[in-house]
Amino acid sequence: MADPVVIATWPFGKSAVEIAGKQLADGKPALDAVIAGAKAVEDDPQVRSVGFGSLPDRIGRLTLDSCVMDGKTLNCGAVAGLEHVRNASAVARRVMEKTPHVLLVGEGARWFALQEGFKLEMPHTLEGIREWFDRHPDKKKDGEKKDAARVIHGPDDINVDISEFNHDTVTVLGLDKSGSLGGVCTTSGLAYKLPGRVGDSPIIGAGLYVDDQAGAAGATGVGEEIIRIGGSLFMVEQMRAGKTPQEACELAARRVNATAVRRGKHPANCAFIALSPKGEVGAAATLKTNFEFAVSIGGKVELRKAREIGPEM
Repeated sequence: MADPVVIATWPFGKSAVEIAGKQLADGKPALDAVIAGAKAVEDDPQVRSVGFGSLPDRIGRLTLDSCVMDGKTLNCGAVAGLEHVRNASAVARRVMEKTPHVLLVGEGARWFALQEGFKLEMPHTLEGIREWFDRHPDKKKDGEKKDAARVIHGPDDINVDISEFNHDTVTVLGLDKSGSLGGVCTTSGLAYKLPGRVGDSPIIGAGLYVDDQAGAAGATGVGEEIIRIGGSLFMVEQMRAGKTPQEACELAARRVNATAVRRGKHPANCAFIALSPKGEVGAAATLKTNFEFAVSIGGKVELRKAREIGPEM
């Protein structure tokens, strides 16, 4: 019988590992536990990058992305661009359980959620909307004349660098008493993103991958760069080949850096977590990400600082 382990991204993932850790201690399956933990973060209005209360896209629409995966069966499900439904992770699980598909998007994902009994809700909070207005890239500067009502953006607007706005994701990975792994990745995506943008979080193999025979891995940060390297599947395959979770995470961070150099870009802020079938954990981030992650091992919950990997010159 395995000792339960949970690992989650960012300090706000602490609530996720606390809830998931208790469920695992009670004998719950890994997937049940990690989704329960992720839902706690989705429901926290103080978290501006996951769930309701997050910062919307460029035109004020709040859309949610999520995926889930069962390491025992490799069953998985995901939603992207989901509006007005609170828990994207729970809807992603329904996609896995009730459909032959892996990913539903936009209006289709919302209609599916309604058919499954989810309710339509207003996703915005007053605090979130205030922050969205205050930090908006199109906000008028002193003495500058802009059409405040404009919602159709020209090329100059599209090219505004918004990569440093909120793009934090909660990814939760768990190992249950039976030795099985489960994972969930959920987010509201990049703040001020162009409408329709989807990052790595709902993409199996990018934001999340889980396989009992090799390990579980997840990512957070600038989704475009994580997609570019197939981040989570890359880490799981590294563990399958004999690397430790820590080594796999560091290799993923190095690959992000190297890919950026090849493209003539500065490395993006990305971070990675991994969990082996033996309960070993790992985490690494690109330089200056200041990435902390939460861990629950044997019921003890703590925050740890990930190792930062700089670009190789």
